[in-house]
Amino acid sequence: MVADRDQHGRVWAYGLEHLDMIKRFVQALLREGIPGDDHGRTMTVAARLPVWMQQARNRDGVMRAIARIHASLLRA
Repeated sequence: MVADRDQHGRVWAYGLEHLDMIKRFVQALLREGIPGDDHGRTMTVAARLPVWMQQARNRDGVMRAIARIHASLLRA
């Protein structure tokens, strides 16, 4: 697991594949509904991201943290 801090909290990933999934979700300009189960609870990893990571106003900071994590994984 690797991590980096954003001004709002910690951004972390288990590895490159997980980091790529978070990056795709965060940089998406249009996010269509996240599928849930019959009770309205969402079961995807993206749905479990903290609210501050999902907010458009925090996108640049989260993307910078993701870039730093990516660079550290490539150095390792």
